[in-house]
Amino acid sequence: MDRKNQTPQGQIAQVVVEFLEVAVSCIVFLKGFYPARAFERRRYMNVVVQKAVHPQLAGYIHSVTAGLLPFIQKGLVERVVVIFYDKDHIPIEKFVFKLAVSQSCGSNLEQSSLEFALRAFLIKLTVAEPLTKPLPPDSSWEIAAYFRSLPADGVKDNEQDAQMWIPTDTKMWMQPPQITPIKSMGCDPLKMQLYLEQPSPAEAKDPAP
Repeated sequence: MDRKNQTPQGQIAQVVVEFLEVAVSCIVFLKGFYPARAFERRRYMNVVVQKAVHPQLAGYIHSVTAGLLPFIQKGLVERVVVIFYDKDHIPIEKFVFKLAVSQSCGSNLEQSSLEFALRAFLIKLTVAEPLTKPLPPDSSWEIAAYFRSLPADGVKDNEQDAQMWIPTDTKMWMQPPQITPIKSMGCDPLKMQLYLEQPSPAEAKDPAP
């Protein structure tokens, strides 16, 4: 896609979507969910990352993150979450990207500065394994997006975009989760936090019925 003909919000959203595609791939590799041969070392934003190359895996990650583009551009996406489940489909760990794209930024977007800030997130992810927990047998995972609101009805393109997404059946923890910050940036035109959510110790002792 030609970024030169996009609005500032469109340019930011495109960079964020490309970043999320790589970051999700890195997270799944980090968790050891698939054999190492399903990934390939690549350089992105001058960081060595693990990019999914298995067709089905790469296709799933790409289609989900690319589908977020119009929503991120309009500032409708609050969180993008990579959720890992146990065999009973109960969440055991969540990697959360909380983001906000400024809807009032001017045309003087410095893409290099934005990419430099996002690069730091990828560097943090490469060393985040000690913060995570081993996955149990028969675990699963998915990407979920949490919206501030869906686009207004009555606009054909908006309706088509919204129909791509269905409500999640992710079970909620009964106790507030344990949160581990990984990285954040707080400057316009993009605010983003990356943190890890895990069940609180009380949750493990007192599971939901």
